[in-house]
Amino acid sequence: MALRIILTVLYIVTAWFPVRHYIHMFQLNSYKPKVQLKWLKKNNHFWIIFLVAILELCLAFNNPANLGLHRSLCVYTALLAMFFYTVYVHFPKKSYKIPLKYTARVKRLLATTAIIYLLPTLLNFPFLGSIATAIMGVIYVTMLIAAPFIVLLANLINRPIELNINKWYISDAKRILKECPHLKIIGITGSFGKTSVKYFLDELLSVKYNVLKTPGNFNTPLGVVKTVRGELRATHDVFLCEMGAKNVGDIKEICDIVHPQDGIITSVGPMHLESFGSLENVKKTKFELADALPDGGKLYLNLDDENVREMSAGRSFIGYGIDSREGYYASDITVSEDGSEFDVTSPSGESCRFRTKLIGRHNVINICGAIACANSMGIPLSDLRQAVRRLESVPHRLELKKQGSLTVIDDAYNSNPSGARAALDTLKMMDGYRILCTPGMIELGDMQHKLNREMGEYAAGCCDYAVAVGKTNSEAIREGLAAAGFSEENFYAAESLNDAMKKIYTLTGNGKSKIILLENDLPDNY
Repeated sequence: MALRIILTVLYIVTAWFPVRHYIHMFQLNSYKPKVQLKWLKKNNHFWIIFLVAILELCLAFNNPANLGLHRSLCVYTALLAMFFYTVYVHFPKKSYKIPLKYTARVKRLLATTAIIYLLPTLLNFPFLGSIATAIMGVIYVTMLIAAPFIVLLANLINRPIELNINKWYISDAKRILKECPHLKIIGITGSFGKTSVKYFLDELLSVKYNVLKTPGNFNTPLGVVKTVRGELRATHDVFLCEMGAKNVGDIKEICDIVHPQDGIITSVGPMHLESFGSLENVKKTKFELADALPDGGKLYLNLDDENVREMSAGRSFIGYGIDSREGYYASDITVSEDGSEFDVTSPSGESCRFRTKLIGRHNVINICGAIACANSMGIPLSDLRQAVRRLESVPHRLELKKQGSLTVIDDAYNSNPSGARAALDTLKMMDGYRILCTPGMIELGDMQHKLNREMGEYAAGCCDYAVAVGKTNSEAIREGLAAAGFSEENFYAAESLNDAMKKIYTLTGNGKSKIILLENDLPDNY
């Protein structure tokens, strides 16, 4: 009996580590079972655990029936090995970039998972004998092996509860919005640039209006609902609603909650192709915002983006950009380490000179889009000059930093083909020893190797030294650099970001000041 108790305690304590790990990854995978299953396929080591389980079965049942003590000892030896291995694999060994958030949903998921894990312990004590002990050992090991699937089972059990809770929150948010009939709601979406435009537009519209924006990257239906329920007041004039998407219908779902009057589409590109399936689906999804606007609603489109321009056919819109001369456009751009200067011309022909601390063509386009919307809402171009001068970099989105003798262009929030090119173009404009440091791009499905290879080819003309971080895309980036004639001596494959930075600090820079572009930073589930 004492051994039974030890066995059960070990089982319960050990189960915590894989359960916590897989719930954390499930949270990072947006609580999407299909995404979690794809992640499991790439990131689990079931074969090792399976071998341990087979070993346990062999030890437990390949003995004479009368050798009960021997059988029990074999079972416990195998179980101890299994427990120690499970703890070793799943014990947190690092500070996570995004730690597990113990939200109400996570607590409910933990509670249901705990009940499932405790059920086998009820069978442990009524039956005695070495065979019963061996069977319980097999059950315990099986439960530990099945941890990722038990988490998904718990989620399935909780699904009706979660749906009802979400439905109530959404209904409450809709009620609050109906009680603000004079509120101007502007939806903002795009494959990249949407968060920057949101922050810029908030600053510009604040010249005249009381503005509420979704904070950070709160761009999911429940993130929007949380903002409305927690922060919207009757005194707000404008609500800037960022809308993110990983699947067809995601933008429509948010639009059905907030019903935007105006919309801004910043870009359309090959991002999240694993879940979207194709670029055509990305295009349709981003333009769900345009389809949701009422008659008379204003649609602002970045016409420098070829996919946006393609989808604009037959629509009424206000354009903005640099190369395009339709609507609002920026021209006479000058860039230095101190920032950028440019002219913006409105559809009426009025022109005004702007100065900003921000750098890069992409930032200029995003500012131009914010100016287009603010000016169309009645704020004169001249009144926007000081607001543009006050604009700050959005954290980790082409954010210019000084670190001693190093200049860092921090574009680490995420990456996609168009955004990476914009960041590399910014690096190319800088005067110094230019260093690219990147783990490459992810969630691109079957196109991932090809698109990372193309990024490597493009980077060859923009940097003097390149560092690929991690194993995910290192080979693809190396191939692209080599195809463009980039010297192998100027490439380094780093195991981690710390390894990459150590290497970068050893570079002499040929006597020039070092400028580092940090392009993307993979999340903990990669």
